[in-house]
Amino acid sequence: MGKRNNWMKAGGLLTLALTLGLAGCGGNEAGNTGGAGNAANEQPAASEAPLQKIKVVLDWTPNTNHTGLYVARDKGYFKNHGLDVEIVQPPEGTAADTLVAKGEIEFGVGYQESLTTARTQGLPLVSLAAIIQHNTSGFASPEAKGIKSPKDFEGKTYGGWGAPVEQEVISSLMQEQGADVNKVKIVNLGNSDFFTAVKRDIDFAWIYYAWTGVEAELRGEKLNMVYLTDFSDKLDYYTPLLQTNETMIAEKPELVKAFVAGAAEGYQYAIDNPEDAAEVLIKAVPDLDPELVRASQKWLSPKYQDDAPRWGEQKAEVWNNYADWMFEHKLLESKPDLAKAFTNDYLPQK
Repeated sequence: MGKRNNWMKAGGLLTLALTLGLAGCGGNEAGNTGGAGNAANEQPAASEAPLQKIKVVLDWTPNTNHTGLYVARDKGYFKNHGLDVEIVQPPEGTAADTLVAKGEIEFGVGYQESLTTARTQGLPLVSLAAIIQHNTSGFASPEAKGIKSPKDFEGKTYGGWGAPVEQEVISSLMQEQGADVNKVKIVNLGNSDFFTAVKRDIDFAWIYYAWTGVEAELRGEKLNMVYLTDFSDKLDYYTPLLQTNETMIAEKPELVKAFVAGAAEGYQYAIDNPEDAAEVLIKAVPDLDPELVRASQKWLSPKYQDDAPRWGEQKAEVWNNYADWMFEHKLLESKPDLAKAFTNDYLPQK
């Protein structure tokens, strides 16, 4: 079960670490997207042409962050928009960002933190929709460890994945409370299962509550959560999100519009029908724990759209705030042009 949990714990950190080395990959550089592009005026009916085969690459192992994509595929929403969509996982050692930035795969699941960094490296990634409206990640530890705030990280052991950004994030949270990151021992967790590791090797780790936190509830194991958003509004960034590259937007806007429309219908179905959506994911990925999928979907479905006017909506304020935070904490050497980093143009109108 360790690998199944790793995607939730590694999340944007692993993707961000891999993204830092992509600048020399020679991604497809399209022309100016004009605020990341203008949506196509019309979408051809599915009956007018054969289905167009495309791929969407996940960020990690399939989970409830991805339910809307599986629903859109298996309930025919993508097909209704003229698409035959294959959902794939990134090859070992290759970030989804790399595949999408280079145009090897049309669409992918990514994170605001890694996409922001990618833009500073000249990589033409563009966010099309926020899968979850608010950041639900945080540092988790067994209740008995007594870790209730970043200051409590002192004297404890953190289990991560060897990405330098992890220490910077922990340090920045601790600085808010006058604590010293040098008093935290940071070790590489590797493929260790969270629940095994916190009993044996570490005191806390970075997780998404929707999966590992919900699993803890099912196990009857109480966790303390230090959510990033508890300490700064600037840490309420979009994680995860749907992304493509500038070339797709410039050359195939109608395809982008069709993909986002199908995905939006899939996520709306998961919002309205969490029980049935969970069954779709369970059937599509039978290796997943059905009980965990059902419980996670119940917890997560209301959070896909949350307080946004529609699923997927992104705010310039959120992109600017997080880039400011990254720059202030030396996670960015410069701020990218965020007008090109995201767009709402392809979301269906309400």
